[in-house]
Amino acid sequence: MTEVVRTRAELAGRRAELTGTVAVVMTMGALHTGHESLLRAARERADHVLATIFVNPLQFGPNEDFDRYPRTLDTDLEVCRRAGVDLVFAPPRAEMYPYGEPTVRVDPGVPGGDLEGGSRPGFFEGVLTVVLKLFHLVQPDLAFFGEKDYQQLTLIRRMVRDLDVPVEIVGVPTVRESDGLALSSRNRYLSPEQRRAALLLSAALQAGVAAAEAGADGEGVLAAGHRVFADAPADVRLDYLALTNPDLEPGPENGPARLLVAAWVGDTRLIDNLAVELGPNPLSALNA
Repeated sequence: MTEVVRTRAELAGRRAELTGTVAVVMTMGALHTGHESLLRAARERADHVLATIFVNPLQFGPNEDFDRYPRTLDTDLEVCRRAGVDLVFAPPRAEMYPYGEPTVRVDPGVPGGDLEGGSRPGFFEGVLTVVLKLFHLVQPDLAFFGEKDYQQLTLIRRMVRDLDVPVEIVGVPTVRESDGLALSSRNRYLSPEQRRAALLLSAALQAGVAAAEAGADGEGVLAAGHRVFADAPADVRLDYLALTNPDLEPGPENGPARLLVAAWVGDTRLIDNLAVELGPNPLSALNA
């Protein structure tokens, strides 16, 4: 049975009754199969699963989609029940920020200013602030986050490490449609034509991975991804295509790496990423 609480006091009372390990999955609602995979992964690892549903205003810029972001609590609760969630914390804005928007916030540091942070100033400050607040309120043993938001996952891991937050962060692989499109709450904004165009993101990533498997270096991987966008429809605008190491630092010459992409499809901004394994370029070895 999934119970819903709305206030800090209710949450504290129910949390105190939970024995054993507690896992949390933090969401902004509009739950889909990707969220359900997080909830089910948490169910496998913990004695109790707690989900949070809160559309956090701190992570939306002045021209972003806070007002139109989908609020679908009834269907979200059905997903939570199906996944075996014990408790849902769905606070109103005044409950999360009783004194107004906080003046003290979490600084994501230099890594938070790149990629998503470069395109959305203040975004990760808002994300890390609400995540830290929810860690304090929920007091989980484990927290599950999706790899689709890879930069977010990496920065939360750094925050937990740097600020000694006693919670284990677990990353869960991206869930995709059968044609490769990464699941996102924002996909519902896409028209049928735009949804087809959105496949360029995953296609660019796959092209980069294939180039790496064929022996391309980092520049070759990026070039392969950019070629996919060369003939994109007029309403598709590439924001960035970047290759980094797994910790979002400058890309390595060899070994594990991460290829990340963001693009506008119409008025909807989408992101995606894949792991890449860079190896020695056989052509470079022949010319050495």
